[in-house]
Amino acid sequence: MPEYWWAARAAALELAADDGQTLSLPETAPAGFAVLRPRIHQGWEMVLMAAELGRPDFDAGIAALAYDEACAAAQGRWGWTPQRLQHALEGVRHAAIATDREAWLALHRPYPGMVERLSRLPAEGAEWRVLTTKGATFAAELLSACGLRPAALYGHEHGSKPEVLLGLREPGRPLWFVEDRRPTLERVRATPGLEAVRCYLVAWGYLAPGDGEGLAAAGLHWLEPERFAAPLADWP
Repeated sequence: MPEYWWAARAAALELAADDGQTLSLPETAPAGFAVLRPRIHQGWEMVLMAAELGRPDFDAGIAALAYDEACAAAQGRWGWTPQRLQHALEGVRHAAIATDREAWLALHRPYPGMVERLSRLPAEGAEWRVLTTKGATFAAELLSACGLRPAALYGHEHGSKPEVLLGLREPGRPLWFVEDRRPTLERVRATPGLEAVRCYLVAWGYLAPGDGEGLAAAGLHWLEPERFAAPLADWP
């Protein structure tokens, strides 16, 4: 969360200044950003919502309830395309890595036990890959700093997560997908060709209220940190 707000804030302020618009944002993430974060899917949306949080009459709670509509309205209000927003966000991160990589890395905190668990997967004969909506360059920096080496890394440049999963299918090999956004898992479930993918919603991360309810009916499994740490044979 600290890095997300830091990068989104810097990109939003840069875009506003370039367009001669007035925007003031706090250095520390406001409570509204945490409310919106579970709804945000792509990095460019994060920058747009940061700008929205600078408007005195913006209500993050209301925006979260009708997020798609709020996002579309914000695009019209600020006049920024997804491409321009994404470019600004990645520019901020590239500059941070080039000028003070250690400070940028220090803004990230892995969830407890996650790095250790992922490091044990190869010994269990499990090949793991990373699918992320973050740019692959930035994800690679984070993984390297944690000493993690996935078999492959797919950033937003490689397509949506369902599209990447379709390309990873191999006859006779199970495919498990661990994710912290329920809407993403539901899109995977609705994608023809991915019916056999075992989908897990993690109990940590940016969950929205109610995300853990009715999972079985949706074909999803709930994954607590303790179960994630257990041998794969013990997973639901």
